[in-house]
Amino acid sequence: MSKGYHLLVLHAHLPYIKHIESMDVLEERWLYEAITETYIPLIRLLNKQVSDNIEGSITISISPTLISMLTDKLLQERYLFSIVNSQELAHKELKRNKDDPAYYNLAAFYLELLHHAEATFKQYDNNLITAFKYLADKGKIELITTCATHGFLPLYQEYPQSVKAQVQGALDLYQSQLGRLPRGMWLPECGYYPGLDAMLTECGLDYTFVESHGLLNATPQPKYASFAPVATSSGLCVFARDSQSSKQVWSAEEGYPGDPDYREFYRDIGYELPLKYLANCLPGGDVRTQTGFKYYRITGKTEAKKPYKPEWGKSKADMHAQHYMEQRVKQIEDLSRNMQLPPVILSPFDAELFGHWWFEGPVWLDYYMRKVASDQSSYELITPSNYLDKNLTLQQADPASSSWGANGYADVWLDDSNKWIYPLVHSAVQDMVELARYFQTPSPIETRALQQAAREVLLAQSSDWPFIIKTNTVTPYAEKRVKEHLEHFEALKKGLWEKSIDEDYLSRLEIMNSICPNINYTLFR
Repeated sequence: MSKGYHLLVLHAHLPYIKHIESMDVLEERWLYEAITETYIPLIRLLNKQVSDNIEGSITISISPTLISMLTDKLLQERYLFSIVNSQELAHKELKRNKDDPAYYNLAAFYLELLHHAEATFKQYDNNLITAFKYLADKGKIELITTCATHGFLPLYQEYPQSVKAQVQGALDLYQSQLGRLPRGMWLPECGYYPGLDAMLTECGLDYTFVESHGLLNATPQPKYASFAPVATSSGLCVFARDSQSSKQVWSAEEGYPGDPDYREFYRDIGYELPLKYLANCLPGGDVRTQTGFKYYRITGKTEAKKPYKPEWGKSKADMHAQHYMEQRVKQIEDLSRNMQLPPVILSPFDAELFGHWWFEGPVWLDYYMRKVASDQSSYELITPSNYLDKNLTLQQADPASSSWGANGYADVWLDDSNKWIYPLVHSAVQDMVELARYFQTPSPIETRALQQAAREVLLAQSSDWPFIIKTNTVTPYAEKRVKEHLEHFEALKKGLWEKSIDEDYLSRLEIMNSICPNINYTLFR
């Protein structure tokens, strides 16, 4: 038996954003950036590990909203348009920097990355879910899911129908796209409340994750703190996040991403060069935003940034991967002295940290996985299902209410800035329950309207909207999205009750907000 286990979980999620009326919407670019900077680099490095027979597996949670966007034909076409647009900008940058070798070489470096991204995207017929499925079939990753629209479940616990719709809706989409059911689920924002485990096991799930204090405050108190999973009274296996191994990776202040040799995220030519020069790459031609062309390294706490050197960043990623592995060896050895079970270290991260926010993240991950594979005497890099299949005896305990984020409970998703959302959405949930119970044998068009009404309620529940409002980033957009989904629901509800469904309006909504195509509205009964 191994001395210990490291579970590395990447949570890939973006809010559902699809604007059929325009291809020039700023927020829709979040998807294209993540594809180029995170998802494709991860796919490429993991594919290379498969071909190199590198042992060790990680877990990737892909949200239903992200699956829906990655499999959407319109968004696939728009991504290819955006990548060609970026390549054109790269050629312009080569000309602009032809007399400055440092910046010219960086422009050439980005052009090569863009060509790799386009080639990889087309390799899978524009559908990256196919790539992730291949990696899962090869055992390199375990694919799991999260809730249908990433709703923060603790704030809807008084409406079990809504929680069931979030959970089961996600599982139905996952099965339709991947041909199987996941064993685990990432709880949006790690939001857990007592009793949720019963819902998850009822839906056929074997495990989930919580923030460390959710397990530390469990009843009874776990014998091994957060370093071994527990089995709840309903039989769900619950793993807890390890703060030490997590902070080293995600924290720009205390972790690796803040190293002076890594690429500076915030210095982008989209904010620095003349608008006329950038017009073809900016929303509306005049809204400054990220272009992906970043020429500086972090350097230090100074505005006088030095040119980025990819080889330096790669070298530091190698060094930090070695350090990270050595720290896990020490951590597991220290814990093993006082444990009868092999310690389990859970390190969950937003997938978009790797590549988008931390440019060298995928390189670091590749180095780390290869180093662990070559040093098999210390610990194993495995998935939760790998662990469960070992059939170890787990302590029974029931986790406490918890989430990740500031203060560790629901503070981020419920405060004075966003609290107005919940009475409105709760009212819509109640109305949806009433509709689902009343329409026992709906006509075909009534079934479509009920399904779309369910989608609109779920989309209004997305945890992304209150998060954006709380952090005051693109607040007007988030507020607009909540209100629009509720307006759509009200219009559909009115048409259902009055037997006057506007089919043209319904059809437009089905195209615009097409998540979970097989959504079962009766989950709200």
